[in-house]
Amino acid sequence: MAVNASAVKELRERTGAGMLDCKKALEEAGGDIDKAIAVLREKGLAAAANKAGRIATEGVVESYIHAGGRIGVIVEVNCETDFVAKTDQFREFARDIAMQIAAANPKFVRRDEVPAEELEKEKEILKAQALNEGKPAHIVEKMVEGRMSKYYEEYCLMEQSFIKDPDKTIDQLLNEKISKIGENISIRRFVRYELGEGLEKKTDNFVEEVMAQAKL
Repeated sequence: MAVNASAVKELRERTGAGMLDCKKALEEAGGDIDKAIAVLREKGLAAAANKAGRIATEGVVESYIHAGGRIGVIVEVNCETDFVAKTDQFREFARDIAMQIAAANPKFVRRDEVPAEELEKEKEILKAQALNEGKPAHIVEKMVEGRMSKYYEEYCLMEQSFIKDPDKTIDQLLNEKISKIGENISIRRFVRYELGEGLEKKTDNFVEEVMAQAKL
């Protein structure tokens, strides 16, 4: 069923869970907010949300270098305590995030980091595309909104599909780790370097290459 945006907003404010998790919970609950809260609690996502406001200043700066040194990633992943930062589970998560960035090449951690001017430019392009396709003016805005969701899924790390499990997003993976580890975890920032970036070169499938290198 179609989920009302205001209901997603209310559920997110009441639970602190991720927007995509709230949307899916509402769909599963038939639009009932109280039932959706129960769904989030059953999945441990509401509990994870309660930890999201806690300060996370410890953690690790993880790096990942693709075979042959063609792609390099440095990512900062934070947690609350040095004890958790040293655990295998936390370090494995940071490693997975670095691999995700290498393979999927996001531009931003989350959608609120996308500059307003870039958003407007993208919307104008999508609007022109829809009009050129002969779509009626009254549905163009809805089409642009839907296509912007695809933009976020491609360029925002938290909304990308996890390369090891495409059925879940990085946001969902993060909330799972928060629930299991018991501390707030935050992906703060990253940089990604690609050899010859900006120069004309052949197109490679980096997702397949990263997965092959990791023997997944």
